[in-house]
Amino acid sequence: MLVLKISNAPEVMASKMGRFLEALTPDAFDQKTIEDVLIKELIKNLQAEGLKGEVAAVRGLDLDDKSLVVGDGLHVRRHETF
Repeated sequence: MLVLKISNAPEVMASKMGRFLEALTPDAFDQKTIEDVLIKELIKNLQAEGLKGEVAAVRGLDLDDKSLVVGDGLHVRRHETF
C-alpha cells in the first residue's frame, strides 16, 4: 500500500491560475482539486502499465515522518477502482 501526501496544493494552484484567483479560493478546494487531477492521471498511467488496483482520497489521515496519524472523522472522499 502506498500513501501519498500533497503538501503544496495552494502553490500549484497559484502557478496554474495566478496568485489573485488562487487567493480567492480556499485551501481545502485547492487540495481537493489537486487530488482529483492526480487521481485521474495516476489511474491513467497505472492502467497503461497493466496494473490493477484501487486509489482513494482520504480525509482525517496524516503522514508525519514515519508515523501514519489517524484523526477524528476519518472519511474516504473519493474512491476509484482501476
